[in-house]
Amino acid sequence: MSVLLRTRENTIEILTLNRPEQRNALDSALMAALGQALDDIAQDDSIRVVVLAASGDRAFCSGMDLKDFSDAQPDGRPRSSHSLDALLDGRYPKPVIAAVNGAAVAGGFELVLGCDLVVAATHARFGIPEVRHGLFAPGGGVLLPVRVPLAIALEMGLTGKLIDASRARELGLVNHVVEPEDVLGKALALGLLIGTNAPLAVAATKMLMWTCARDGAREVRARAESAMIQVFDSEDAQEGARAFIEKRLPEWKGR
Repeated sequence: MSVLLRTRENTIEILTLNRPEQRNALDSALMAALGQALDDIAQDDSIRVVVLAASGDRAFCSGMDLKDFSDAQPDGRPRSSHSLDALLDGRYPKPVIAAVNGAAVAGGFELVLGCDLVVAATHARFGIPEVRHGLFAPGGGVLLPVRVPLAIALEMGLTGKLIDASRARELGLVNHVVEPEDVLGKALALGLLIGTNAPLAVAATKMLMWTCARDGAREVRARAESAMIQVFDSEDAQEGARAFIEKRLPEWKGR
């Protein structure tokens, strides 16, 4: 049985964590498969959006499989890939939507924090309980103050307590809370909407917004000029203008 399922819906690649009996915990095989899939997708121009989902409805991802990584490596730390690292800190080049149908805790919550949009089931829960196990959350959890007020981030990080989907929505960590059976459909609908837009413009918008959140407005201004040259001088920019004038849908080429 594959630990990661890959399916395609229009221009959306759906990656499904597939270890439901282990609450979709991240073992070395799943980490390797997820990293390789993200690497492949980053190079595939036919894929516009990624939806990250999980099998079952108990857990989106319970985090690192501690026994697996402790057994596999002397230092107990997971090996990662460039694309997986990029996802965890918001630098992955394509939009990623998390479809969370269950608990997303520890490394699972860190995966969610690296996604651009989040659709959560009503019963989903989120948190970084690593301190309860003598660890902390280096893969994105310590960047939580970028997303929520420092006091909230510290409460979550220092107590290890989980929050429910409604509270996550209030804090701006989740875009939509829906019934469990509607999670994937809502994520796909968002992905299809994003996929109708110009790829270069989408990529530039994602990159600059994450830069602003992480590094501040000054860094955005430093990067915006080169991004404007790439996007505004592109064939897609000309096509967008023509399509508007001719009252038709644009045909994007990503260049």
